[in-house]
Amino acid sequence: MSFVFAPPATVSVPVVGTQERFPVRRIYCVGRNYEEHAKEMGFTGREPPFFFMKPADAIVAVEAGSTGSMPYPSLTHNLHHEIELVVAIGTGGKNIKAADAHTHIFGYAVGLDMTRRDLQGEMKKQGRPWCIGKAFDHSAPIGPITPAAQAGDIDNAEIYLQVDGQDRQRSQVSKLIWNIGETIEHLSAAWELQPGDLIYTGTPEGVAAVVAGDTLVGGVAGLGTLSIKVG
Repeated sequence: MSFVFAPPATVSVPVVGTQERFPVRRIYCVGRNYEEHAKEMGFTGREPPFFFMKPADAIVAVEAGSTGSMPYPSLTHNLHHEIELVVAIGTGGKNIKAADAHTHIFGYAVGLDMTRRDLQGEMKKQGRPWCIGKAFDHSAPIGPITPAAQAGDIDNAEIYLQVDGQDRQRSQVSKLIWNIGETIEHLSAAWELQPGDLIYTGTPEGVAAVVAGDTLVGGVAGLGTLSIKVG
């Protein structure tokens, strides 16, 4: 087989404790999945989960113990951080039941859903898709994936983000409106999940703007930390 140009390299994320890497197929994201974050965005209640996507090449994979970098994106003056637990799918499936979801999970990672909030807000006002606010280049930083068996009690883990050493976000994964199993059940009813899919499960309250030069350090208990500097 020949191609009209060389295909791009496979996007991948390091795996804790091994030289192997996790190849990324798709990135699914869950919107407003912590109650207090939903409130700060002007919503309340346990609404049905909704999803949006980022391209795989939006990934900024950061090695353990390193500080990655992302450029401050174009067209925005209001770049927001959103710290998230990321679920890495190892076994695909459709119409997966919440009770069986754990058998499809390869592992977990710490991720950031970076958001051009002003562009997202403008698209919302116009009733248009807001991919430009979410799915831009370098918008999905992620740390190494920890295999599920090594991740500990992920359902009750602390999740946090600091910017230049100051707390911005701090909560518990247990406060997810739709827990990991329920999220996978809903998501797999709409799309057939495949190995290599990543699910950004939502962010707690405290989202706010960052500027060039800021260093973001986030973590989920049991998964280590993700450190990235906005260039």
